[in-house]
Amino acid sequence: MSSLVEKIQLENVAKIELPGGSWSRMVLNNKTVNGNQGSLGYSIFTPGTALSPVAHEVEELAIVIAGTGELRLDDQTIPYGPGDALFIPAGVWHAVANTGDEDVIMVFAFPYPDYPVTERK
Repeated sequence: MSSLVEKIQLENVAKIELPGGSWSRMVLNNKTVNGNQGSLGYSIFTPGTALSPVAHEVEELAIVIAGTGELRLDDQTIPYGPGDALFIPAGVWHAVANTGDEDVIMVFAFPYPDYPVTERK
């Protein structure tokens, strides 16, 4: 009997390079898992990194594993730190910023089989 569970090693998934030496990996998606309905990513944001705003066509879920920073919205800033979970509704413009002095480690997910359609400012 074969298992339906698939295991993907983080190191075996290509990095998506981001500004300032930061990076993400879409660990679970339709390229690494066959027939998935959701996706899961892992990011490292180096100190001082501030990404450009994005808005996804689906909601985003994230949890901060380490480091401190803020989620920058059009009209407010939401500070985050280890153990904070973030729910970002579909269509909300947001930008991740690392305002601390250590790497921010964040795990994020979408109810979509890959990185969703995304607008960028």
